Amino acid sequence: MSIPDAQIYPHATGPAAATVAKHQDPQDLVFHAGWFCPFVQRSWIALEEKGIKYQYKEVNPYKKEKHFLDINPKGLVPAVEYKGRAIYESLIICEFLEEAYPDHRPLLPSDPVDRAIARIWIDHITKAVVPGFQRLLMAQDEAAQNAAREEYYAALRKYANEVKGPYFLGNEFSLVDVAIAPWIIRDYVIRENRGYKREDVNEAWVKYAGVVSERDSVVITQSERKHLNDVYGRYLRNEAQSEAAKAMRAGRPMP
Repeated sequence: MSIPDAQIYPHATGPAAATVAKHQDPQDLVFHAGWFCPFVQRSWIALEEKGIKYQYKEVNPYKKEKHFLDINPKGLVPAVEYKGRAIYESLIICEFLEEAYPDHRPLLPSDPVDRAIARIWIDHITKAVVPGFQRLLMAQDEAAQNAAREEYYAALRKYANEVKGPYFLGNEFSLVDVAIAPWIIRDYVIRENRGYKREDVNEAWVKYAGVVSERDSVVITQSERKHLNDVYGRYLRNEAQSEAAKAMRAGRPMP
């Protein structure tokens, strides 16, 4: 029996569909992606920001075909093939792009201290922001939702208080912004269903989230909400069978 998640809409729509259409020719780098996935969008934003040539291939990670499992035994998107070798995990892919394409626009500062600071805040996104979003999304009763929402606000407030403006590190859009952007543009789901408001974090967050949402690389990697709503409806009902959902239910770190 197939799981409900496997019936996901099969391809990108809206601005993302136009971007996909531009990246169908064979290239040294093949980007195995799922249009709906925020982790995929991280790597996709990085590819677009850096202007790297890539071939986009749509994957349904709930229908794990052999070739995809050969390049990523975890069966998760995103994954890339680069000159016949495979790499996966969204932030590792982003770091790989920095090193493999040094002549393209950098997403990390040149100063080693600034780079370390960027990675500290990427770690905060990984350990506090993303799990906080997921807990609030999946919380079922009012008490759990209230607690998760306040926890999420605290994680965002801590981040927002460090934003230099207009982007996290200042004038340049960086890997820190890339790491959090997919969850910013998906926060309408928790606004409409979990009582979240950007204004309840603080004014710095409202301003920053608005600027990131309008970044061209973020806009052109977005699909239409009507199809994304089907995906997030399963999380809101606590029915999703993704590895992230399973980990959250079990109290394990997200994969």
